[in-house]
Amino acid sequence: MSTKPRVLVVEDEPTIAEAIAARLVAEGFDVEQVHDGLVALDRAAAWDPEVVVLDVMLPGLDGHEVCRRLQAERPVPVLMLTARDDETDLLVGLGIGADDYMTKPFSMRELVARIRALLRRVERAAAAGAGGGAGTVPPTVDVNGLRIDGAQRRVWSRDDEVHLTPTEFDLLACLAARPGTVLTREALLAEVWGWADASGTRTVDSHVKSLRRKLGADLLRTVHGVGYALEVGR
Repeated sequence: MSTKPRVLVVEDEPTIAEAIAARLVAEGFDVEQVHDGLVALDRAAAWDPEVVVLDVMLPGLDGHEVCRRLQAERPVPVLMLTARDDETDLLVGLGIGADDYMTKPFSMRELVARIRALLRRVERAAAAGAGGGAGTVPPTVDVNGLRIDGAQRRVWSRDDEVHLTPTEFDLLACLAARPGTVLTREALLAEVWGWADASGTRTVDSHVKSLRRKLGADLLRTVHGVGYALEVGR
């Protein structure tokens, strides 16, 4: 069996799918392509990819429904692709389990960087869960009505458990480890996504909006032009 990271590319435009696959193969990934939502679910179940690159507009089932079903079966990092630069589209994707989002046209270099960042986050989470690595949050944190269990990667708001995507959990844990401290978007990109540059600040903003929808609008404080902080004592 190949030890290369497995990436399933789900894209109905053959030219785009071929270009993505060729670049990922050149970067050392094991890649398969499918062009239909229902086929994507079957192939994911059989092949067990480590990352799914998923277009929103697909025949059969659209990308949002494919993502929802994938996460219900077995959580897997999903990077969604969309032709529309629409914030509502983006928040829907994040809300049903996508880890990241890119708008077409996109840089292949950035696509590769984001896939590598998703893989690193999975590795870090696995190491922390096995006691072999330091997470961004101690085993249990109680702050501002939230209880965050770092070992189980579960979150409760008051007494209700809240389902977060892997990226949302990592972002919340990063902020909760330093409640009240303002963290810049660039610092959050580096710590949560593992990016060395500041090209994805909108990704941070979108995930913060998704967290606010799930945990309350006043939980995370925006410091305009700087970044975000987890509120304390509200």
